[in-house]
This record gives sequence, C-alpha cells and structure tokens, in this order.
Amino acid sequence: MSSYTIKDLEHISGIKAHTIRIWEQRYHFLQPQRTETNIRSYSADELKVILNVSLLNKYGYKISHIDKMNNDEMEEKIFGLNQMDAEKERVVNALIKDMVSLNMVSFERQLDTYIISKGIEKTITEIIFSFLERVGVLWITNHINPAQEHLASNIIRQKIILGIEKLPKIYQSAKLIVLFMPEGEYHEIGLLFVHFLLKQKGHNVDYLGTNVPIVDLKYLTELKKVDYLYSHITAPIKGFKLNKFMEQLEQINHNIPIILTGLMVQEYKQPVAGHIRIMKSLSETMSVLTSL
Repeated sequence: MSSYTIKDLEHISGIKAHTIRIWEQRYHFLQPQRTETNIRSYSADELKVILNVSLLNKYGYKISHIDKMNNDEMEEKIFGLNQMDAEKERVVNALIKDMVSLNMVSFERQLDTYIISKGIEKTITEIIFSFLERVGVLWITNHINPAQEHLASNIIRQKIILGIEKLPKIYQSAKLIVLFMPEGEYHEIGLLFVHFLLKQKGHNVDYLGTNVPIVDLKYLTELKKVDYLYSHITAPIKGFKLNKFMEQLEQINHNIPIILTGLMVQEYKQPVAGHIRIMKSLSETMSVLTSL
C-alpha cells in the first residue's frame, strides 16, 4: 500500500505543509498515521481527499464547508466547477487519483476524453505537462510505487508520440537539434515532451532516445552538421557518474552547444565547459529551446 509524506502532499496539491498541519488540527478530513518518530504518513485515500479539498478551496469553497462533505459530495461539487482552469486541474487531479489507484483504464479514458474535446496538442501542454510537473519528483524519489510509474508513464509516452506524429512536418528552421539521453538513463517522458515542443515550433529534430553511448553521439556529430545537442537527465541507473558524463561531453566538437536539463543536472555545482549550458528549470529550458 502506498504512503506519502506531508511534503509529497504539498508538492502534488500545492497546499503548503504548514497549512495541511493546521487543517488536520481543526478539521476531520485528514487523519494521517504516525511513525514511532512522530512523522506523518498519508494513505492513497488521503492523497485523493487533499486533492479534492485543495481544488474546491481554490475555487471558492470554505474549508469549514468542505469538511462537512463526504467524498461523493466533493466529487459532485468538483464536476460542477465551470471555470476553464478548474476543468484542467480537475482532469490532472483525476489522473493522479487513477494512478495511485492503479485504475489505468480510467487514466487513459481521462486523457482520451480531453484529446477528443481539446485536441492532442492542448492535452499535452495543458494536462500531461501539469501532471508530470506535479508527480515527476515523486517518481524520481521513489515515493510512488514502480508499477504506478510504469503504467502511467507508458500511457503518457504513447500519447506524446501520437502528438508528435500528428504535428505537421513543416520545418521553419534549417538548424538541426539532436535529442539524446546518456547511457543508463531510461526516463524518456521529458525528452519526448521537448521533442513535441520543438517540432511544434517547426524545428528540425533528430531523436536518438535513451541510453546513447558517447561514442555513438560523437560519430553522429562528425557525420552530420549538428547545431545543438540536448539531453534531459532525470534518474539514471545506479552507477551513473555525472562528473564522468561531463568529461565525456568534452569529446564532442566544442562548436556545438550542448543544453542539459533535468533534476539531476539542475543540482550540479561543478564548473562546465564553455559549450555546455545547464538549465535550472523547465521554464528556462523552454525559453531557450523555443528561441533557437
């Protein structure tokens, strides 16, 4: 059975841990277990409740009013929210709840319904992107069961690939951007998302994918005129050494800018070669990539 920390709830719901603690003292909708060292532990059901409460509170319902509702009443009120942003958040919350319940039939149905209504591009940018932002850190830190991660990420992967295939093949830029992930890195969703955004902007992209040896990357850059290299490094397998990877990138032609992002490199503190740029956030990454 999955359990979550108060920081997990804060990250997923957007409600500060301090506020969650106050709600626990004053109301009854959250009743976490505690470890022997008095650390709170929340169940999947409590995660679902906090998602409902946070959404209703954000769109006008008082906590004292929400506290008197049962789960069915909360769901009914949520479906009654008509604001556009509320609808998006409702769908993202539904995806999170389906993921923790391992209800992948409903998970995929939520995505397909939004695709039919809004199109694949808006589904990726409005729903999938938000979902990944809110649960991605939990995947990386193993606060979500691997079965939950694999089932959800494989469905999302299929939808993003579908979105890439449906984009018109119109190249507004002659520059070639090569997307890759180093050996030992298999978390592909972030790289696929960048592929979608770049192709959407009309960029020319070569997608190498996961687990690419440096020797193969070097061969490609010698054979073709590559204008940019981009890698998204999230959580490689045990034994991956970021310092060694940075040294290996020195083998690449220094005239080719290399853009690196992802949770692992965002925390990197060592000096890097002049042709390597480390992006500290997804918004910074998107700003740089779309301006290429």
